[in-house]
Amino acid sequence: MASDINRVVLVGRLTRDAELKYTSGGMAIADISLASNRSRKQGDQWVDEANFFDISLFGRRAEALAQYLSKGTQIAVEGQLRQDRWEQDGVKRSKVTIAASDIQLLGSRNDRGQMGENSYQNNNKGAAPSRNSQSFESYSKPEKSSGGQSDRFEDDIPF
Repeated sequence: MASDINRVVLVGRLTRDAELKYTSGGMAIADISLASNRSRKQGDQWVDEANFFDISLFGRRAEALAQYLSKGTQIAVEGQLRQDRWEQDGVKRSKVTIAASDIQLLGSRNDRGQMGENSYQNNNKGAAPSRNSQSFESYSKPEKSSGGQSDRFEDDIPF
């Protein structure tokens, strides 16, 4: 019998700093909120629409990453949808959240939602540029080898 698939991958920016807490058993939980934008056509114009997601990261990863998960940081999240259910004042309620299995930091903390060369000039005030703000043009192109031959593989590749 085929098993069901429950997998989510999102890229967006944090809307608040991570909130690190611990269960009574000592397991760390980092709660974060992510905003992910999408564009949709409304009439003749494209409109940006933000979607907000609550995410929980557990265990040692939560402890290790919590200090880096600050408002405005761009991240990629992989995880599973989880539906929390409870009863409040006799009314049944539920909320869908994401239980993260992996989080990758995509932007530096200095970026704070601003990418590109302008973030270095306007925001860092003389500090060294971050890895993400360096333009592609600043990298040198590889030189061609002497003898007019290219650096490509030869035809005797076995596959």
